[in-house]
Amino acid sequence: MNKQLLNINAVGAIRVSSEKQGRDGDSPEDQKQQINRFAQMRGITVRRHFEFLESGSKAKQPMQVAVDYCKDPKNEIKFLIIKSIDRFTRGGSRMYEDLKAQLDECGVTLVDTYGIISDQRVNTLDHLGFKYRWSEYSPSKKSEILEAERAKDELRDIMTRMVGAEIRYTQMGYWMRRPPYGFISEKVETPHGKRCILKPHPTEGKFVKMMYEMRAKRLSDSEIIAKVNSLGCRTRVQYQRDKNDRTKIIRKLGGDPMTAKAMQKYLMNPIYAGINAEKWTGGKPIRCVFDGLVSIEMFNKANKGKRVISINQDDEVSVDTARPKEHLIDKGRRNADFPYRKFILCPTCSNPLSGSASRGKSGKYYPAYHCSNHGHYYRIPKAELESNVVEFISRVTVSSERIDAVMDAVAAEWNLRNQSQLEEIEGIDTRIGELRKDAIATMDKIRVLNSTTAIKFMEEDLMRIESQIQELEDEKVRKLEARPADISRILERVRYFLEHLDELLIKQIDPIKKARLFALLFDQTPTYENIKIGTLKTPLFTGVNPVFALLNAENSLMVTPRGFEPRLPG
Repeated sequence: MNKQLLNINAVGAIRVSSEKQGRDGDSPEDQKQQINRFAQMRGITVRRHFEFLESGSKAKQPMQVAVDYCKDPKNEIKFLIIKSIDRFTRGGSRMYEDLKAQLDECGVTLVDTYGIISDQRVNTLDHLGFKYRWSEYSPSKKSEILEAERAKDELRDIMTRMVGAEIRYTQMGYWMRRPPYGFISEKVETPHGKRCILKPHPTEGKFVKMMYEMRAKRLSDSEIIAKVNSLGCRTRVQYQRDKNDRTKIIRKLGGDPMTAKAMQKYLMNPIYAGINAEKWTGGKPIRCVFDGLVSIEMFNKANKGKRVISINQDDEVSVDTARPKEHLIDKGRRNADFPYRKFILCPTCSNPLSGSASRGKSGKYYPAYHCSNHGHYYRIPKAELESNVVEFISRVTVSSERIDAVMDAVAAEWNLRNQSQLEEIEGIDTRIGELRKDAIATMDKIRVLNSTTAIKFMEEDLMRIESQIQELEDEKVRKLEARPADISRILERVRYFLEHLDELLIKQIDPIKKARLFALLFDQTPTYENIKIGTLKTPLFTGVNPVFALLNAENSLMVTPRGFEPRLPG
């Protein structure tokens, strides 16, 4: 900028990437002094300074707040002054051009104290007396783009060096993150230079040790919590900061009495035994170079075998989560070994059959379905029952009239669900439109407000509205992705499987699905004698769903149709 500018308003924008940089490096005060001196030498009045303590590489640029202030014509801003382009953004040329274009549209010029950005404009058709949007350009644009890309490359190099070193030192047993509850971090001299380790917190560490010791003595969680809270145990206090300005504290969190859920999380974490297993170690547990709060023996004893730290003869560490014994797992109906249990009844007492395998004298197991808890004993070998089920299914057929009726029912259900989903999507669109109107109205109110407190509350309302809009748009996407498939393809598959029940009920790979589909053949759960073949004692069984019929055979009668009442899955 070569000429003096009098009575011109400007805004100064200051950004540092971290609190440490703000204290020790390119501090806000240094940037502010440079911006003020630059403006004073050119007769520019800096009406306001914006300070941001946040990385400029994020998708949502912190500098957008200062740009929005400049765009408001009521503020009468002509210049946005920054120290350098890397203080404006580290998001590369795309983000830089986007922010600068917003300023150009409202007549605000972006300038830097280093002089890379120029306010000079060149018109290639000036000698002919014409000017077009494409004929006017900034000679410094290429330099600005290169500087923006350099800033982005510099960020990548810095992050690669920093995060890469943190990962390497974590794998060596040091600590690179925020200290967990019960610890404080401290830098000490090591063979690898000054590195960070964990040491017991003077108060929190004592409470964590007490939790482990009392759990090892078999005290209940409620007793442990009552004890430590009575001694003054409280959760760690943390501070939530403003998203746009990290120097501002919004509210204080924590400082509450300890809960059983929080305690259980601490007791399951191997870091308290000096073992670290996290993302940067690839999930592999490693020994830390510092001691934990408790010993490995105490950790295992407190976790009662639910989580176990073990060390083999090669001094390799492993952390295992114990799985319940197989016989303690309640599988309910979902037991792949006996898929038809609960779906077939005992012919004597009409209670659901169970399934298990008994071991003979030779040690061989004999799986069978049985009923033994109702005053009698009934047992049928697993292979025999399932073989008879297959034979029963092979006799089931669906007439062409029934197929057409099922097809009509499926088409009607598809239309109903499709229409309902369309109405839900329309309702979401209507709600999004209403919220966007509210957002525009809120922004209009912010423009006319002068009170900082009022503006803060209005901005919070605006952020809440934007969050609701995003949630509704995500819900709309889910609804669109979940829309029913093409009806013609559905009907083709329905017809095929109704004409080929064996593929649906016999050739099904998943035994659980096979059994559940088998259950759909019936209006009432059948007994084993109902489905058994090869005996003239088979009674007239009318429990088959009227959609299906049994092929005529000597030992069974076709079911008399009772009207169409199909039960469709789902």
